[in-house]
Amino acid sequence: MASRGISDGWIAALYGISAVVSAGVLIKGTMDAVDSWVLGGVIGIVITLTTLPVCLLLRRVAMDSADTGLQDLQRSIELLQENMVLSDDARRVLNRKKEGTLLRSAIEEDIRLGDWDAAMVLVRELAERFGYRTDAEAFRARVDAARSSTVHQQVADEIAGLDQLIASGQWDAGYAEAARITRVYHESHAVEGLRHRVEAERERYKHELERRFLVAAHEERVDEAMALLHEMDEYLTEQEGAQYQEVARGVIGKARENLGAQFKLALHDRAWDRAESVGQQILEEFPNTRMANEIRGMIDTIRQRARGVTR
Repeated sequence: MASRGISDGWIAALYGISAVVSAGVLIKGTMDAVDSWVLGGVIGIVITLTTLPVCLLLRRVAMDSADTGLQDLQRSIELLQENMVLSDDARRVLNRKKEGTLLRSAIEEDIRLGDWDAAMVLVRELAERFGYRTDAEAFRARVDAARSSTVHQQVADEIAGLDQLIASGQWDAGYAEAARITRVYHESHAVEGLRHRVEAERERYKHELERRFLVAAHEERVDEAMALLHEMDEYLTEQEGAQYQEVARGVIGKARENLGAQFKLALHDRAWDRAESVGQQILEEFPNTRMANEIRGMIDTIRQRARGVTR
């Protein structure tokens, strides 16, 4: 208000001075009968009279603008005061639409990121706190569909990895992986019976192993039959292995005879490297036989000769 008074005073003073100067010039020109002075005084008065309304109008506009700014500031202060005294529930009601929009955006982001649990929390918030139940149901359907599609692909990938373990005969790792997949994706029907799947594949492989052993033994492929017999020890219980004892004895006897013949032939040919290798195999596979005892008495000499050391 003080600044406005100063502005008004300056305007009045300036126009007063202008009017006095113009009038003085006009009087002097009249008294001296000088046309130029008369003309100057007239022009000064005309300018003063014509610009005065414009200045007054601009002053009025400035005053109105200042009043409008003060009114807006006053309304903002009053609104702030009103919000400060409002309760949380009242402010929530006033901001309900804006918060609902933000909540929808957050749900959209969670769906995009695949954060299903977080999205469902916000969906319940949208329905129960804000009352947008129709929108909430639409979001719920989208979350369920997206989760189902993504989880289906994830489960398929996990089961493919499990099948690789089964194919490579890693049964213990397969049992552990089946249990993990079942825990993580317990809501998916695709994971039901995964442990049974591993057990069934292991049982199928065991029966195939038994069949291959019998065929190899029947065709007197002794080395292959012995390798299969060693592998069968990991799958057969003592009772299951009893039915193959007779066949196994025959295979073992032939394998021992073959190794004995190979060892004697290597000694005869003075092929000390081969004699050392076959002798070591006999000691490992048939340690309690008479042949093994005989080899123990000469194995050091055979090793020395295999390395070119003579006495």
